[in-house]
Parts: sequence; C-alpha cells; structure tokens
Amino acid sequence: MAQLPLPVIDLSAISSGEGDQSTVAKLAAQLGKAFETEGFAYLVNVPLTFSHEQVFGLAKRLFHLPQAEKLRLAKKGFQRNNTNTYRGYFPAQAGSDNLKEGFEVGPANLPIAPDWKRRKIDLTEGNIWPPESTSPGLRGDTEKLYKELQHLSSTLLSLSAVALGKEASYFDHYLHRSISTLRYLHYPAINPSSPQQELCCTPHTDSGILTLLHQDSTGGLDVLSPDGRWIAAPYVPGSLIVNIGDLMAKVSGGRFRATYHRVRSSPGKERYSVPFFFEPGVDCAIRSVDEDGEVIVYGEHVLSKMKGWVEFQDAEKSLGVTEHVTAIELDVA
Repeated sequence: MAQLPLPVIDLSAISSGEGDQSTVAKLAAQLGKAFETEGFAYLVNVPLTFSHEQVFGLAKRLFHLPQAEKLRLAKKGFQRNNTNTYRGYFPAQAGSDNLKEGFEVGPANLPIAPDWKRRKIDLTEGNIWPPESTSPGLRGDTEKLYKELQHLSSTLLSLSAVALGKEASYFDHYLHRSISTLRYLHYPAINPSSPQQELCCTPHTDSGILTLLHQDSTGGLDVLSPDGRWIAAPYVPGSLIVNIGDLMAKVSGGRFRATYHRVRSSPGKERYSVPFFFEPGVDCAIRSVDEDGEVIVYGEHVLSKMKGWVEFQDAEKSLGVTEHVTAIELDVA
C-alpha cells in the first residue's frame, strides 16, 4: 500500500475472531495513538459483509428515485406536511458550501420515548422508507449494514477504553438505546459551466463520539493536520475511515483530538459517501474518563449542536434554497 497521510490500522485479527489479549492491547495502542495525533485513521480488513460497491449501490438506488418520491420521505423542515423530524431525506443545500442531499437512518427497533415525542425534533423517532415495491431489499440491506457498523463501533469503543487506561467494558452503557445514525450522502455534480464552489462541505468537526466513513473513489476529503495544513485523505479500496468527535475528545480528557475536515468539490463529478455516526442513548450521562467536569446528557448535547446544521433550517428558508440550487447550480442529469 502506498504511503498514506493518515495511520492505517489492520483489524484482521479481530475480524477473524482470533484476537487474544495481546492483540487487543496492540490495536488499542495503535488506535489511541492515531486519535491522540491526527484524530483520524484508515481501518482495513474490517468485519463487514458489505463491499464498497454494495454500500454505494444502496445509496445510488435511494438517490436515483424520482425527486417527488424522495420528498415524500423528507423531514418536516423541508416538507411541512410530513411528520418525520429527524430521520429521512433532506435535499441539497446551497449558499453555504454544503451541496449534498442525504438520507438518515436510525436503529430499527428503538423503544418509544414519550418525553421526546412531545419535542419539536424527536431524536428517537422511527425510520421512514420508500415502498418495498419501488426499492426492493433497500430497507433490509440497510438495516443489516447498520447493525454491522454498530457492532464495529462497539468494538472500537472497547479499544478506545483500553487506550485510555480503562476496562474494555467502560463505554458499554453508551450502547443502551443507542441512537446511532447511518447517513447516505450524495454530492451532485456541479455543472462545469456554472460558477464554481471550492467546497461542497465546509470545514467542521463532528459533534459526537466517533464516525465511520465509506468514501468513494471521487476523493475530495481533506483533513487538517496537527501543523495546520490541509491534507488529502484519498480513497483506499476496501477501507473505512474513523475519526473522533468533539464529545469523545472531552470524554478522553483532551487526550483524543477532534479534527477539522472538509470536502472539496469536483466539477462535473458526483460523489457518494456513507458516514455512520455512533451515538449513545438520548438519556446517556456522559463525563470525562478523569471523572471531573460537567455531566452531559447526550440528547441535550445533540439538540444544542443541531442549531448549526444546515439540514435543520426552518422550512421556509430550506425550501427556497433547495428550489434555487436544483434549478440553477446542479447538473443532475
């Protein structure tokens, strides 16, 4: 494998089920070092049954649906007559270098949380799907992919706990009623004759615990290095990228690093990516491994961060922007 700008961590031992205590300790040390320095790493030989082609095939099937069908799945912020507020489809956004459409999926059988049902945005709501008749197998395959990524996340949490000097089970309570999000993303091709945007996703850190990313061969992901340079994180066939979120950086007592990253636009080319955001339960109480500082309730943390997410703009602003971007700036043919 050519020299890469980020650490590469081989999970073949745990993927095969043959990892002993020394192997776990070695992997934990590698992961901990990566999180302390770059905050990002490539994972290879991951324990998933889906190939990259299959994962992006699911995304393409979804985004190739007619726009009217996708809007029937849209969040209430974009289609005010719809009832889903957190899960489902959102159209491409313009005006803030966030040119992407997406579809978000949560756990399949999360218990009803009455207190959240009364809120404007229900973090615990069920998923919404296109009809099986138009997208056969999409729901079943996506739910299977979700479960596999959730299991991989739990393994990485155990390794992170060991890296921080804790028992492997230290973060197990994060898994209780977890509301992790699988997000299909499509960055439509920008017509080369239109005014160009340098970025299709602005610099940001992820807000939560950890993210697992499938990215396609189009490229465009940049990561901010410890010395302040933007470095490209190219596509590596068969790999996932893992990175730390703001909350996990706090949990680690500042030892782990939440790193800024962005996506450069590729004029005339569309791009697909599928991030999986591991998230604890809405009522999960989170504090530093040093057992000092404030206790953060995860659901309240998400709501506070959500104010800056373009996917949750008010309906009038979102719908107006979407109409403009679809008609003028995107080459979606």
